[in-house]
Amino acid sequence: MPPADTGASTGTHRVDASASMPTNPNSSQPATASNAKVASNASPANPVSNASPASQQMSPGHPGYVRMRLALFTSGLATFALLYSTQALLPAISDDLRVQADQASWSVSAATFGLALAVVPLSALSERFGRRAMMTGSLTVAVLLALLVPFAPDLGWLIGLRAVQGVALAGIPASAMAYLSEEVHPKALVGAIGLFVAGNSVGGMSGRILTGWVADAWGWRAALAAVGAMALLCAVAFRLLLPKARNFTPAAVSPRALARTLAGHLSDPLLCRLYAIGALFMTVFGGVYTVIGYRLVAEPFGLSQSLIGSIFLIYLVGTVSSAATGKLVGRLGRRGALYVAVSTTAAGLLLSLLNSIPAVLAGLVLITAGFFAGHAAASSAVSRTAKTGRAQAAALYQASYYIGSSVGGALGALAFHAAGWGGTVAMGLVAVGGAAAITVYATRKAQAERRAEAARRELVGAPA
Repeated sequence: MPPADTGASTGTHRVDASASMPTNPNSSQPATASNAKVASNASPANPVSNASPASQQMSPGHPGYVRMRLALFTSGLATFALLYSTQALLPAISDDLRVQADQASWSVSAATFGLALAVVPLSALSERFGRRAMMTGSLTVAVLLALLVPFAPDLGWLIGLRAVQGVALAGIPASAMAYLSEEVHPKALVGAIGLFVAGNSVGGMSGRILTGWVADAWGWRAALAAVGAMALLCAVAFRLLLPKARNFTPAAVSPRALARTLAGHLSDPLLCRLYAIGALFMTVFGGVYTVIGYRLVAEPFGLSQSLIGSIFLIYLVGTVSSAATGKLVGRLGRRGALYVAVSTTAAGLLLSLLNSIPAVLAGLVLITAGFFAGHAAASSAVSRTAKTGRAQAAALYQASYYIGSSVGGALGALAFHAAGWGGTVAMGLVAVGGAAAITVYATRKAQAERRAEAARRELVGAPA
């Protein structure tokens, strides 16, 4: 899944920052007069990330532009192929290790939880060590762990390795958008971000499909080895292709300043609502796709592991849904788009209850479309809402999003173990209901504020 698009807006805002007093929204340090002085003294020999002259930034026609886009695509592909590499394999893992669905599901939840915990601190460390170095180191460690994962002797080792792998992978989304916003010309930024997000989507989908087909022939360990080999090739290509940063200057990392920035975001009611909505949508999505393999491998369906892996082609619906959400928000507003997303997801959950392959597939299509629409509407609003520290605001969204994935996978599997697919659907409906309740509250709050403002204006304009 392409959670990295949560930072897309962040990159755009970063480039559009105030010219009179440059700020670095990827840093916890506020802009000061000294920052402005340093920026004004920047030169090609001493580029400053706060003020990246257009002549130093890549755009179509620049010798490094195509290499940069391909490099970021390969990093996105490897990241999400690795992050969810065990999801399509859970029935096979359960059979081989003789564990229940709720236990095996932690091989997915541990990785996403590790990423959630690490994305904020690694986004801060990228200020000190550089985006390129952070992405390279993260991908290298994640690939090395991927080559060890197939040899995990039991479920405990598998979950532990996957948790550490999730921590390592957090360096990619924590740094990629900042690298793009610093190194790419504003006019070319949308296209560069789009290809990175496409890599996320393709990686999430292809990793699951690849594991499904390989597992059918040689088992789940061979499938994980195949994903590790694919990620290794991507990591090598990434390192060879990615141009050196020209517009980055190391900055001191202040834990106190970072804590103040995060506390400010967490005290903003609107941001907290957006974080909760992202987490709740991902709870549904994580739960459904963690458990769906168990349902389809059993009667009355009895599908093979390869066919279950192919189910993830439905992710392409999410790519279309994400792209269409901008127009939907323009027509209905953010809350209107969220109502559509909630309704679509709920309808898909209910439709998936039918014991019919066409009905289940149609349900998954609706769930996927609704999830990606809700995620796109909420994540794009985060950067518009945050006035300072936009990178940290986006990192908090990513953290809540992946916590939702971890919780959804674990609770969805527990519900399936206790009550079958109906239990997983019930869990999903509760989460969707929570997102709907938050949106209704926000709608009523906005209406009350508009009425109060209208009354104030009428009172001010009334004759004495």
